[in-house]
Amino acid sequence: MRETTGPPVRWLDLPNKTQLIILALCRLSEPLSNVCILPYIFYLVRSVLPDPTRDEISLYSGLLVASFPLAQFAVSLPWGYFSDRQGRKPSILTGLFISVVANAAFGFGKSIGWLFFWRALAGIANGNVGIMRTTTAEIVKERRFQTKAFLLLPLVFNSGMVVSLALGGILAEPVANLPGLFGGDGVLNWGGEENGVRWMAEYPFALPALMDAVVLGLVLVLAVFGLRETLAGKESAQGWGMIIRQKAIQLVRSMGVFRQNEADYKLLDDVEDLGQPGEDIQLCETKPPVVSSAAAPAVVRPGPVLPFRQIWTRRTLAAMVSFGLLPLHNSAFMHVFPVFLSTPHDPSPSSAFPAFHFTGGLGLHSRSIGLWLGFFGICGILFQLFLFPRWQARIGTLGIFKVSLLIFPVVYAFAPFLSVIPEHTTWSWIALAAVVWGQIMARTMAIPSTVILLTEAAPSKSVLGTVHGAGNMLASLARAVGPAVGGWVYACGVREGIVGAVWWFYLVVAALTALGWCFGVQTEKRSDEEGVYFRSRP
Repeated sequence: MRETTGPPVRWLDLPNKTQLIILALCRLSEPLSNVCILPYIFYLVRSVLPDPTRDEISLYSGLLVASFPLAQFAVSLPWGYFSDRQGRKPSILTGLFISVVANAAFGFGKSIGWLFFWRALAGIANGNVGIMRTTTAEIVKERRFQTKAFLLLPLVFNSGMVVSLALGGILAEPVANLPGLFGGDGVLNWGGEENGVRWMAEYPFALPALMDAVVLGLVLVLAVFGLRETLAGKESAQGWGMIIRQKAIQLVRSMGVFRQNEADYKLLDDVEDLGQPGEDIQLCETKPPVVSSAAAPAVVRPGPVLPFRQIWTRRTLAAMVSFGLLPLHNSAFMHVFPVFLSTPHDPSPSSAFPAFHFTGGLGLHSRSIGLWLGFFGICGILFQLFLFPRWQARIGTLGIFKVSLLIFPVVYAFAPFLSVIPEHTTWSWIALAAVVWGQIMARTMAIPSTVILLTEAAPSKSVLGTVHGAGNMLASLARAVGPAVGGWVYACGVREGIVGAVWWFYLVVAALTALGWCFGVQTEKRSDEEGVYFRSRP
């Protein structure tokens, strides 16, 4: 069976754009909660440990990073079970509320124990990532729109990472990093404290955490009053947020605001009430239009739910393992690399094996790290917007996934050699830019590809929630293991004078394993009406 093709789908062509935008903003919860600490985690851990060594800082920072995805792993299936029975919206709103509390409290932690607690609570709140992916598939049901729709969540995730990395680096230790605002003579030091704003000096890492909490609080309000339920059988459940919204709209209209000529137009309570998810809605005159039967959309009836054992086909398991292998090394890089950049530079390598026996990092401050990662993150967003769709259309999802997996091991192999280049030279900045851009470009191609491949590997649309929930559970475990193992290996390497150990013996090996495994992944094309899959032919 050949898949029908049509004109290229533009972003403006997506149905239910309002719902997609609100859902995508909800996706900001994970990058803001998880990534913001990376530029300053070295200095945060150093501030709460008594006289720590470099390897102790590396070890504890790795465990702190790992606590977030480990908590995600523990609650992914319960979140999925809850959403399948209570609805997608309650699951998303509950997670957002807990994220706001955990982020606000994390910045005021003064001991490593409290940091672990609030970090784990934020991970529990973000165990519903798979629910958001499932909701995307339920909002956009037409297959020709789904590639674009599935790009939206990673796009917003990457945007959140960029903003979070930049804000985390700039807002951490604000008295020192932004003395003109919060220092002794700062314009916002209204108390006139000699050492800067008192609470910022006492809690130097609270400001970025509070900023994350404020942003997520605004997203929570938007979701309460704007996000619709998509679970089959509960679509008509409005919830108190939507009821208040509709009452407010009716009140505004009763006051004569935005009043139209009632002789020509029909008053609509909510445009999206008129159609099912996936349908395009148009405002029209009250005179009924003539619609041919050929143009009427076909009614898609949901197929029977597959038994649990029949979900785990060889194809599904292959895509799921590939889905989990990616964060195994990517999350480790996201932790190890900022710590490596923060580690003081060591200009004197050992003479035993000078090619490999060297240690130290680049000695960059948290502000520089955040700006560097944020700038190239913006480049990654532009790449995802303008180049990824074209490349994906030309070589396919699996093809672009393989290309990305070829880039990872090359980047990891050369990354530790940044520490042997003379610091603050033109070549050191060029080499750093090459490593950062290579990893971000590969990650930008790989993440949406794995989501699409996992979605296509599901044997039926009726089990998409289960498949994505299990995939998120596996990915969360990988994101916990990656930083923990990576931090431990990095600490051992620093202690033994081989800073490249984590790169060569862990990251490169994990990336090569993912590359080899991806050749067992197959792409499928599905008839949405029948729930049947057909193998793609090259």
